[in-house]
Amino acid sequence: EFLGDPRVVEIPRLLWLLILHGVILRVRPAKSGAKYATIWTREGSPLKIWTEKQALMLQGWLAERGHDVQVRYAMRYGSTSIASQLDALKAAGATRVLLLPAYPQYSATTTASLWDAVYQWAGKTRTIPELRFVNHYHDDARYIAALAGLVRSYWQANGRPDVLVMSFHGVPERTLHLGDPYHCECMKTARLLAQALDLSKDQYKVTFQSRLGRAKWLEPYTEPSLIEMGKAGVTRVDVICPAFTSDCLETLEEINQEAREAFLHAGGKAFHYIPCLNDDPAWITALAEITAQHLQGWPTQAGVDAAALETSRQQALALGAKN
Repeated sequence: EFLGDPRVVEIPRLLWLLILHGVILRVRPAKSGAKYATIWTREGSPLKIWTEKQALMLQGWLAERGHDVQVRYAMRYGSTSIASQLDALKAAGATRVLLLPAYPQYSATTTASLWDAVYQWAGKTRTIPELRFVNHYHDDARYIAALAGLVRSYWQANGRPDVLVMSFHGVPERTLHLGDPYHCECMKTARLLAQALDLSKDQYKVTFQSRLGRAKWLEPYTEPSLIEMGKAGVTRVDVICPAFTSDCLETLEEINQEAREAFLHAGGKAFHYIPCLNDDPAWITALAEITAQHLQGWPTQAGVDAAALETSRQQALALGAKN
């Protein structure tokens, strides 16, 4: 489903389908399965686990402040699908739906694809709820502060690196020339995070990971950059992935395993991966405040049931929210 999305692969459809079914799907599933096996937990996929926790904690935060809303999470590909969650919300009587992407930086390959999924659902639905959509929050001060706090806490416990590598998910370079703002938004996030951490230009580096195929993607690439640093005598690097709000295959396997090995093999001495925002309290607060901002004008704070509020609060506390 992911590789079949025309937003993800923007080449002539027939050509891509021939490549996809003739080559990629013959080998990629087995390789991906082996990688997933290295990060799988007893509870299942880390991405699903963290996303579910975020949704529950967001529900609790909003409920504590009097918002009578249902928070549900969905995956763009696989389950739980966007369509199934929209169906569930509609069945529960929802007449207004706010869609909040887990992607801080906008890209047609990710954020716009979410819209496509919503429109596909709407095209088959007779009575459509009122919809709002958050495009991005790459430069939101609360998101930046949560990232900066995460890094500071890690450094207080583990010391500081020679270089902080900010590794963003890559996209084909041609998307930049077609007008996609993703690269610019990644660079702004990196600049604001560096400012918040008071880093000089030689103390951090922006890179792009997860390249697929042979086409040129946004550069510099993460792993080759780490190899270059290792060969150049950089002793310790710390890597953070600001475009991912939950740890997943791309962070836990591609960065914390493959990139780590590449850097150390090239001569580096210490590689530290700084986990994603996940269920960090400052991030949940930032996410909730962004949500509340976009709920303005909707009657979400009318007629809140006290028992429901307390239930949501207890769920949030059980997952680590601050009282």
